[in-house]
Amino acid sequence: MTETLENLALPTALAEVAEVGFEWEYDEETDESRGCDFEPYQRFEAPEKTAWWFRLWTGNPEVDGGEFRFFGSTGSGDYAGFWLVRPGAPITEQPVIYIDSEGECGVIARDLGDLLWLFADGFGPMEAFTDPDQETEPNEAFRVIAERHAPGRHRPAAEIVAAARAEFPDFAERIAAMCR
Repeated sequence: MTETLENLALPTALAEVAEVGFEWEYDEETDESRGCDFEPYQRFEAPEKTAWWFRLWTGNPEVDGGEFRFFGSTGSGDYAGFWLVRPGAPITEQPVIYIDSEGECGVIARDLGDLLWLFADGFGPMEAFTDPDQETEPNEAFRVIAERHAPGRHRPAAEIVAAARAEFPDFAERIAAMCR
């Protein structure tokens, strides 16, 4: 079934993040990067595309990734999206997951509000997944979005990621069980 553009529309706060976008620079001479290697989509990825790459990624023709709504990726093919695991909850209240191209994966935020604060503190999905304790450069435009859509919820990135992982400690095992 092909989704309509309305069904693929991002929540308002995430659309605002996509409009601002992320900056990322890599210096080959020093092998250092600045910013976040993340490109938010203008709308959720179509389920047909998710099914195609998720089957390739897992090596399992019986899965389709239908429990996910992906909203962005990195230059190396890592994905970020919502995991539709809370029955009846709106997408903005679903946990946010990160799947990298090499097979690593995990939950990085309990919901969109937490994700907005990760972005405000200068983290992209990959940075939050790999090292939520690292020092980052806060993003003022994303802070404004986070204040508007998730006021009073600011916490350190490490706390946000730890809370998400504590709530869903078996996410990586669930994904591994789908792989062939």
